[in-house]
Order: sequence, then C-alpha cells, then structure tokens
Amino acid sequence: MGRADARRAGGSGGTRRFFTWRRLLGTFFGLCLLVMGAFAALYVYVDVPAANAQAQKQSNVYKYSDGTLLARSNSEVNREIVDLGVVPKSVQHAFVAAENKSFYRDQGVDLKGTTRGLLNTLSGKGKQGGSTITQQYVKNYYLTQDQTVTRKLKELVISLKVDQRMEKDDILAGYLNTVYYGRGASGIQAAAQAYYGVDAKDLDTAQGAYLAALLQAPSQYDWANATPGGKKLVKERWAYTLDNMVDEGWLDRAERDKMTFPVPDQPKAAPGMEGQTGYLVEAANNEMKRQGITDEMLDSGGWTVTLNIDKKKQKQLEKSVDRQLEDQLDRENSKVDATVQAGATSVDPRTGKVVALYGGVGATEHYISNATRQDYQPASTFKPLVLASALENGATTQDGDLIGLDTVYDGTSKRPVVGSDIPFAPQNEDDISYDSPTVQRAMDKSINSVFAQMVVDADPSAVKKTALALGVPDKNFPETPSMTLGTMNASTWDMAGVYATLDNHGKKVTPTIVKSAVHRDRTMEPVDGVGGQVISRASADTVTKALTEVVDVGSGREASTSAYDAAGKTGTSEDNKAAWFTAYTPELTTAVALFGESTADGGGQVSLTGTANSGRANGGGFPARIWADYTLGALGGGSNATFDLQGVERGETAVTETPPATPSETPEPSETPSEEPETPSESPSGTPGEESPSAEPPSDSPSATPSGSPTPTKGPGDEDEPPGERPGSDGLLGQ
Repeated sequence: MGRADARRAGGSGGTRRFFTWRRLLGTFFGLCLLVMGAFAALYVYVDVPAANAQAQKQSNVYKYSDGTLLARSNSEVNREIVDLGVVPKSVQHAFVAAENKSFYRDQGVDLKGTTRGLLNTLSGKGKQGGSTITQQYVKNYYLTQDQTVTRKLKELVISLKVDQRMEKDDILAGYLNTVYYGRGASGIQAAAQAYYGVDAKDLDTAQGAYLAALLQAPSQYDWANATPGGKKLVKERWAYTLDNMVDEGWLDRAERDKMTFPVPDQPKAAPGMEGQTGYLVEAANNEMKRQGITDEMLDSGGWTVTLNIDKKKQKQLEKSVDRQLEDQLDRENSKVDATVQAGATSVDPRTGKVVALYGGVGATEHYISNATRQDYQPASTFKPLVLASALENGATTQDGDLIGLDTVYDGTSKRPVVGSDIPFAPQNEDDISYDSPTVQRAMDKSINSVFAQMVVDADPSAVKKTALALGVPDKNFPETPSMTLGTMNASTWDMAGVYATLDNHGKKVTPTIVKSAVHRDRTMEPVDGVGGQVISRASADTVTKALTEVVDVGSGREASTSAYDAAGKTGTSEDNKAAWFTAYTPELTTAVALFGESTADGGGQVSLTGTANSGRANGGGFPARIWADYTLGALGGGSNATFDLQGVERGETAVTETPPATPSETPEPSETPSEEPETPSESPSGTPGEESPSAEPPSDSPSATPSGSPTPTKGPGDEDEPPGERPGSDGLLGQ
C-alpha cells in the first residue's frame, strides 16, 4: 500500500471513529437534556399571570369631520359570563368536537400542533397551527393575540400549569365565555343572542354546532355576509362537528341524520346606533376592514375614528329625505309605501370624501344600509358611461361617423341593434319612436333604442372596461348590449364615485368615509380618495355637457334651478323596482335612490309603482326632488361655481331638429330590458313615464335614415333570441 493510500485509509477510518453511533447517540441525548433543562427552567420561570385587559376593553369613539362626537361604542365588551351548567351538554360537546376532540383526555397542550405553530410563526405563515381548547383559553384570558415565538412558548407552559390546577369544566367555561364569535359578540351568551336571538341555555345541538364551526373564521362564516364559498365551508365544518360528536358517542347517529342546517338570524345593530349613526359607523368600520383592520382589532376597542361626514350636510340630507319622501308616505296604511327604502351618498368630487350618507329609516329598524347595498340595478344612470366609453375610444356609428353630442341616431322603438351577434331590440317608453334624435336629445329623453345601438358601436367589452375604470362594481355585469340599460348591480356609494369621477374631469374618485383612525398600538392608512386619470378630460367634460341639459330640459328637470349649475341622469329599473337620480354640481356629487323591498320575511324586490299615490315612481320624481332639496341646503342656498368644460366633442354629424307646431302630451320613454325573450307589444304601455317630452313630439316611425345610423333591419337571431336580451312590453327599465 502506498503512502497516499495509507493516508486515505487512515483518514477514512478517522472519520468513522469520530462519527460513531455511540457519539451520535450521546450528542442526541445531550441535546434532549439541554432542551428539557431549558424547558424546565422556562416552566419554573413562567407563572400563570393575572387576567389580561380583555375584560377592561375600551370603547371606540367616532367623530364628525369637525371633531364633534358622533358615537361611542359600548364601553364594556358585549359579553355576559354564564356558568357552564347553563350551557346544554350537547352544545358543550359540539365545541369540543369542533376544536379539540381529545380535550377531556389530553394534558392541555398539543405538542405537535404547537410545534407546527412555532414553525409557521418563524417562517412568517401566521396563524396556521393547531391549539387545544386549553391553549386557546390561555391565549384569550391571560395573554394576547400576538403571533410571536415568545407568546407561543408562554402559552405552552401556562397551559400545562392551568390544566394541572383547574378542572376541565372550568377551562371549558372560561373558553366559551372569552372566545370571539363575530358580530361584536364575545362569549357564548352574546353569541347566542347575536345569531339566534336566544339565551345560551336555549341553544339546541344544531345551533351550538354552527357557533362552534363559526370560531374558525367568524367573518368568513357569518351566514349573513358569507360568500357562496364561505357558506359551503361553514356547512361542511358544521357537518364535521356533528360527525365528530357521533364518533365520540355524544350524539346518536339517527338524531344526527335528521338535523338540518340552522340558518342564523340577520344581524341587528348594536344598541345606541339608532337613526343614521349606525349606518355611518358601519360604513367607517367596513372601510377600516378593507384597509386591513380585522373584526378582532375593532372589537378590542381603543380607536378614535374621525369621519369625513360633514355634520351640517348630514343633517340636511336627513331633513331632505324626510321632507321630500317620508312626509309623503303612509307606511302604516299603504302596502306600497311600507316597501319604500331610500338611500343616498354624497361625495366631494375634489377629494372623494363622503360628506353625507343616508342608509334608511334607521339602523336599528332596517339593518341593511341602502347607501351601500349592491342588490339593485342602477338602470339608465349607466347610459352616460356608454357615451363616455364611445368618446374615449373614438367609436363610430355603423356608417363610420365619429360619435359626439350632435351625432344622429335612429330613435325607432324596438329597433333591433345592428352589428351584434346578440339580438337586442329594446322598447322606448310607451313604445314611442323618435325622428332622427341627436345623442344629446337621446340623453335628455333617455331613448333606449339610441343607447342600445351606441353600446354595440362602442363595443360592449370596451364599455364594460370603461365602466369598471370609473368605479362600477363587477357584479352581475355581462358584456351584452343590454348593459346599456344598467342591468348590473351597484350602490349609491358606487354611483356617487362614478359620477364624481366625471365631475372631476376624468380623474378617478373613490368615495372614502374615514378621515383618520388613531390607535395607541396600531395604525391605519386612510384611503386616498383621488387617483389618476381614467378617462380623458375631454370625454368626461363632454358627458358633463350632455348631462347639464338633462337637468335643464330633460328627465331631471325637477332638480333644475338657477341657484347652481347641475348635471345628472335619472334611472328607473325594470318593473319599477328602483328609481335613481345621480347628479352633480362643480362642488358636490350625490346619488339618491329608492328601492322597493318587500316587508315579508326574506325581503325581495318589489315594484315602487303607487308610491305615495303618485303612480309610477321614477328617478325624475322623489329622488330628483330629494337631490335638489339637499343640494340647495348643502350649498348654503346656492353656488356661483360653474362647470369648467374643455374639449367638448360634438361628433361628425350635426343636424338641426325642426320643432313641431304643437307640443306632445305623450309620456316620455322608459328603458325596458327584460329577462325573457318576449316580443314587445306594438302598443304603448299606459304607464306614466319618468320624463315627459318637450315641445317637439317624436314621430310614430323614423323618417329617412339619418347619417350615422343604419336602416332598421331585423337583427341576427331576431326570431330566436336568447333570454335576457330582448325586453317585453311590461318592463320599464331606465330613464
């Protein structure tokens, strides 16, 4: 063997001699002893502390923009401590089955779950990782919610000591009384009241299983606010909880199989949040949540929240709704009046600040805020966005003429659109046809047939893109010609932001209600209410020019006055289920809407026709009058500010319409999309319209084909139309 080989053999043998099994085992046991010693020292060092400040939570304070007090949340936590004996045994078992099946057998800790939690914390994965009921009780009662290694180690030691010193029933009682269930409810008694309107002692097994399932994600699993995915998940966890109870012998299988999911009650506003206060606080809290502040953070208290709400404007809005609507209604004796819900949002277009908001008759009487609800259609308040998209993208008519305010279209009622693979032939209100209307006149009179063709000319996908950029939410928003009639869903909050963006010359305005939110231990970055340019100033200002005439001589003339410059649009949804007036001055943008909501259990949309014995409710009626009354008061009796419009686009085709010799008394058209492929009636509906025509009556049929508009022809698929694209004569949507 050579010297080099000997060295290699000796080196290899030396390595083997160093890494012997005896040495490896010795090292391993040495490390174990070291860890055990460290844990023993930690066990001696960490004692069970006094209860944390959870039981002494602070209130949240809400202020108007001028610093005066708006509201103070309850100074005490919404919690009532109950003895475990009060809670039905099956409900106790439901929580154990959901959270910690081995609770009655374990030593208070889950080493595997805790180790996983420590690793997740170290790797930045946050809350992932299992904990026993004892550990969760310790975290809630003695420690904090901080996700740190130190807190988790303390939790482990204290949990071992608590398990030794306390009875299991006492630990379970402490857990049930301290855990957070959502809806501002801490403890099982408050949760039972919040979700089922009963005391904890009256909960049944199925209800207890829901509350137990809820703990995994209180916000996501609250049935009232859950997405379809959230509802599916909480139902699966509810079933998982009951199945675990069967496995543990706490529930009979036959009884389990008979159980149905117990849908919880709708949430109710907290006491002290009557009138508009509850709606304002809710809107502020929701905005804070969108900025990353969790329910738990809000519930812990200590926030001073200053809103953008202007106290004087807020009171003015409330007075205007009372004066122009509520004083006209007979809610007790009229079935129609009882269904009427009003909502409004008012925004400063220069800053995005929500300066006033109307959510309904009162937050403790009508929980859903009518200002922010998104379950109704904005109807013809969407039409200006069709024009905005056409202008922004340089769209042309089927004849190749650039679209502008003077461009002429065919106003024939039920005229099939040309150039679309999806047939659409909307009826104008009362089936009236117009003779060669310009785009400006079509906006004044909200002529359905014109805007149906315009959305095709501008391309539905491009129109939707523009609308989303302006702030319309993507809710039930298909890219079809019927979108021109506002068939998507939006709130007054959304539409106030959209119109404020037009008012702000095309710079994006995002409504924001929180001016500042201050907390000793946390920070929240307020929303920036003004963003970048989403459409050009010329496009925005051209739309504004069109909408000023709507207020001066068109469907919105109830809001016309010499006291201020105004631009706006009316809207009435299908079957008169909603009526809108969204409009602005150079200084203030406000969306007002009425919604028909059934008073029966479960709600549901109903017609507003017959409101205050006035026939068909429409955007040019109550909403326009509320808007005008509020705006006049909010501006201190008026304003000299005028619209600074630049680059107004007239289009390539300009014609002068010859007024007729005598005025027409025929009601004005209403937009009419339908959910069914019915053939429109050939005769006008007798329903009064939202807008009455001016001195020039429309003709029964179009004259010679105007420039920029195709000759009326049968659209593709006219005899076999898909549902939802061709309206029936009974639908009245738009205006």
